[in-house]
Amino acid sequence: MAAGPLDQRGARRLTETAYMAAATALLWVALYYLPVGGPLFRMALPLPLALLYHRHGRRAGLMGISVTCLLLTALMGPIRGLLVLCPYGCLGLWLGSCWRRGQPWALSWSVGVPLASLGLVVRVAVLSLLVGDNLWVIFTTAGAKLLDWLVGLASALLAPLLTIGFSPGLIQVQLAAIVVILIQNTIYLLSLHAIAYWIFPRLGSPMPQPPRQLLPLIALDPL
Repeated sequence: MAAGPLDQRGARRLTETAYMAAATALLWVALYYLPVGGPLFRMALPLPLALLYHRHGRRAGLMGISVTCLLLTALMGPIRGLLVLCPYGCLGLWLGSCWRRGQPWALSWSVGVPLASLGLVVRVAVLSLLVGDNLWVIFTTAGAKLLDWLVGLASALLAPLLTIGFSPGLIQVQLAAIVVILIQNTIYLLSLHAIAYWIFPRLGSPMPQPPRQLLPLIALDPL
């Protein structure tokens, strides 16, 4: 007896769930163990789960991230395996949910940036415990360099008018580190939206249109 349309859709959903979960797990393993391609793997990590949610809905998305976590827990241990949730797994589910419902980029972007930033902070905290060192120093150093650059720029622009004597304290450096993370994830989310906008329609999953201000940039399709 031939399977009905519902059975075919169910089989397709199950197959794509397995493939997308496996793809996410492979990207995560490659991010950890391959010496090259880190930025490319980070860019691609949320997209399989986002595509899965976009095509098949919330249940498939939750199954996909669950299978991914189980695979990575078996391969890498419970801590590193579950770290895929922060922020890449949660970000993939959030973006897939927004794109499936046709939500504007302003919503998916404005929530995605703090979500990705919070996930990065969680990852840094957990990895600091694993390696026994404070990895937050990397971001505080970047924040201090940002403040030094801003002070230098202000001094150069206002030198004829006044002399700026500013020594940033710990609070200012920490705030600058947070700003660095937010800027980084703003660019990261824009890149994710652009890549999905270029690729997903070719896979039969239409995307919401970008804001009018970004359309000239996003329309430069490299594919």
